[in-house]
Amino acid sequence: MYTSLRDCVDDLEKHGMLLRISHEVDPDLEMAEIHRRVYHAGGPAILFEQVKGSPFQAVSNIYGTEERTDFVFRKTLPSVKKIVELKVDPIRALKKPWRYATAPLTALTALPKKTWTQGKVMYGQTTIDQVPLIKSWPMDGGAFVTLPQVLTLPPQSDNIMESNIGMYRIQLSGNEYVQNEEIGLHYQLHRGIGVHHTLYNASEEEFKCSIFIGGPPSHAFSAIMPLPEGMSELTFAGLLGGRRFRYYKDSQGHIISNDADFVITGTIRKNVKKPEGPFGDHLGYYSLEHEFPVMKVENVYHRKDALWHFTVVGRPPQEDSSFGYLIHKIVKELTPGEFPGLVAINAVDAAGVHPLLLAIGQERYMPFRDQRPEEILTIANRILGSGQTSLAKFLWIAAESDGLDIYDYPAFFQHMLERVDWRYDLHFYTQTTIDTLDYSGDGWNAGSKVVIAANRPVITQLSATAPDLTHIDHVSDQSIVMNGVLGITYGKFSTYENAKAELDTFTNACASLDLEGIKLIVLCDDANFLAASINNYLWVTYTRANPSHDIYGVGSYIEYKHWGCTGPLIIDARIKPHHAPELVTDEAISKRVDQYMDRSGNLLSDTSA
Repeated sequence: MYTSLRDCVDDLEKHGMLLRISHEVDPDLEMAEIHRRVYHAGGPAILFEQVKGSPFQAVSNIYGTEERTDFVFRKTLPSVKKIVELKVDPIRALKKPWRYATAPLTALTALPKKTWTQGKVMYGQTTIDQVPLIKSWPMDGGAFVTLPQVLTLPPQSDNIMESNIGMYRIQLSGNEYVQNEEIGLHYQLHRGIGVHHTLYNASEEEFKCSIFIGGPPSHAFSAIMPLPEGMSELTFAGLLGGRRFRYYKDSQGHIISNDADFVITGTIRKNVKKPEGPFGDHLGYYSLEHEFPVMKVENVYHRKDALWHFTVVGRPPQEDSSFGYLIHKIVKELTPGEFPGLVAINAVDAAGVHPLLLAIGQERYMPFRDQRPEEILTIANRILGSGQTSLAKFLWIAAESDGLDIYDYPAFFQHMLERVDWRYDLHFYTQTTIDTLDYSGDGWNAGSKVVIAANRPVITQLSATAPDLTHIDHVSDQSIVMNGVLGITYGKFSTYENAKAELDTFTNACASLDLEGIKLIVLCDDANFLAASINNYLWVTYTRANPSHDIYGVGSYIEYKHWGCTGPLIIDARIKPHHAPELVTDEAISKRVDQYMDRSGNLLSDTSA
């Protein structure tokens, strides 16, 4: 187990899993470019020994591969999984007492420990302008904390078990923030801090907040762990870290993580907002500038050997993809208890997580009659009505079948498309909420959802070929993405009014063609790019479409308020004028990094640049 972030870094170096960058590197775009190269090459964790403008070192890419994530938590993960097993079925402790003999000791580590003396993080104080001000993408509004642990308590509470910790991004500079005095606090729908914020707005009490950076790797991970409302993430930080979370209360009443590398304390101003963003985010686009709460900075504490822990997000997969991997590994057995009848669920990382969910559920309602989606629709409603999964935009759900795997994307989509009937198996939710970072909808946080459900025998033999459609207006190219899925390069999107007229012409033309075996057509800006990889299909199709506005069909109709189509389904995944810009690296920065690192993340012999 690690007692600090430095412990972890030393352990990684001992096992050949650390790259040291010894020359001075600029936190303005340059560090992010290095990180991206090393990450995409499957490279090691990175220690930046000299950060321009800061006396502190920085580290990134600790969770950069699934193998390294497993390594970091190798000593504690087996014990955590045993605790999860007992939560699912406590009788296991009686059946196999030898296996679970250490469970009580493991459970003890979940209890946070208050100390009456200062921890190592209180060694010194600094100011915001002295920490590594890391900017990752050219259009970012300033420097951000990308792995923060933001702790708040409800009003009139000193009970640490009522605390909430979340990974809500923090803007340190830029926009209208007064340097060293104010920072931006960005949080989204279905986040625990929102509950606290609402309570404080109705009270006279100051809304105190503590932001932890660094500490043992389990601490950052706990901030994104989806725990039930009312359960403190500090309990999970202790479990996964194999060591109780130690905290101290400073003279101003702020909670201090003793083992953090940095702690920023302050007060969230009630009913005060300032522009936050843009920020290059994990969907592969910028989240745009919006007004968010402001925190007045009071103190910035740090350890003697402090490390600034950061990551770089962007089009997935990125380092934060390992969080999803580890979450699935830990909570897999808990899924049926949270969603009765659900066998498996996957928030698809390559599609930006929330835009696309794949699921498998049981069908036990009417086993004596012809197959059709029934119980899986009930399960779908439960999924879309629960916490973070309620942010899903496209939910593809299949009835349980031997060998069906929600992580084998081509096989899962093939299974679905062979069995789905577009006349009956599409179910829309309109005028609802979607992920804050998803700009495909018709407003901020506003859009639609669709459930695509499959529980029928095979009704379609999918085709690996398609007739030539390039004679149709606006069609310039086409490419088979996978059996039954055709990508179409279609003219540039202008307005939804024009799109409706164009799609009327397109669907009428398709109706006269033999499209048997083509089940899904995706309109896009580059069909060859769409078909180049399964990840391209997932990213383009599901991040750029709003179901209510961008789904069409050949032979479409409305019957008793139910929409369906008799021919192929069409998803318009072209870039729209209201979409956020795609993330593109700065070429001048890339050329600068080329002087000492190749595009595969390997340092060149001369690192004096």
